[in-house]
Amino acid sequence: MVHKHAFEALDRTMSDVFTDGRSIRSDVPFGGKVFVFGGDFRQILPVIPNGTRQQIVCASLSSSYIWSKCKLLRLTKNMRLTIGADSSDMDSIRDFAKWLLDIGEGKLGDDNDGEAIIEIPDDLLITDSSDPIQSLIDFVYPSIMQQFRNPGDAKEYLSSDSICQTEQMLDSFQEGLYSTENLNALKISGLPNHRLVLKVGVPVMLLRNIDQQKGLCNGTRLKITFLGKRVIEAEVISDGNIGTRVFIPRLNMIPSDKKIPFEFQRRQFPLSVCFAMTINKSQGQSLSKVGLYLKDPVFTHGQLYVALSRVKTREGVKILIFDADGKPTNKTSNVVYKEVFGSL
Repeated sequence: MVHKHAFEALDRTMSDVFTDGRSIRSDVPFGGKVFVFGGDFRQILPVIPNGTRQQIVCASLSSSYIWSKCKLLRLTKNMRLTIGADSSDMDSIRDFAKWLLDIGEGKLGDDNDGEAIIEIPDDLLITDSSDPIQSLIDFVYPSIMQQFRNPGDAKEYLSSDSICQTEQMLDSFQEGLYSTENLNALKISGLPNHRLVLKVGVPVMLLRNIDQQKGLCNGTRLKITFLGKRVIEAEVISDGNIGTRVFIPRLNMIPSDKKIPFEFQRRQFPLSVCFAMTINKSQGQSLSKVGLYLKDPVFTHGQLYVALSRVKTREGVKILIFDADGKPTNKTSNVVYKEVFGSL
């Protein structure tokens, strides 16, 4: 998901630092240093706000001048599915892995350019017609829902919002427009809400990088174990640091959303209640169970592939799809920009 400009800027910087214009040919990338890129072009490409298909593909590393100088090494075994699996299940695992690859490469459904309607196998669908949403919740969160019902009072945390000191002096009209009440009402992606209500046992997601060595990165999932006045204790429940107890402080956060015509900061715990997450946010996660709720179809390259490939077993995924009339269905859209594979 990294924009190609980031790699190209690094290439020019490394060339300036290590070659000094004399010791090595200018056509050797990164000043002669070896770099290893890891990724999968079947997954979500760089996010370009309001970008077109052409802009998204053009922003990918495979569209950079660096790509022609790269040596491509392919990984051919789905380790997420095969590790710890019984030998008797290998045939079904291989079939599921191939089905995932076909979705990622756009080989299923009609030969539409960029988007195709595909059918989902019946064993992956939520079939309870009485209350399909509740069936999806019961499939994914049985243990968490049980903990959430434990006795205990919820605690409310309110943020402190203010205009950044870098902003120019505001007149009386602007001061009223950007009042504390208006700042508190803003709900921005990547920023915790002004009013944060938490309870011991509730799953949350970290919204900022705090300590990467301990696994406290943007997107890390945790479970609340203690709610203090100035600090929150939580237990990591994702990635490689499962079970680690950590303390989360309040942070000053400034949103990067360019749609806001001014800068303000919010002092709040960088947490968001995480009974669900977006497909983009789930990229990189390995989960035992995934319930995919598709009220609306996916809208960009690789989203369906990412959502379905988070699980360790075929039995670990269930999908709830609604059609335009709000009725459960077994068909959904799969968006794949095949031109991104052209240079692979």
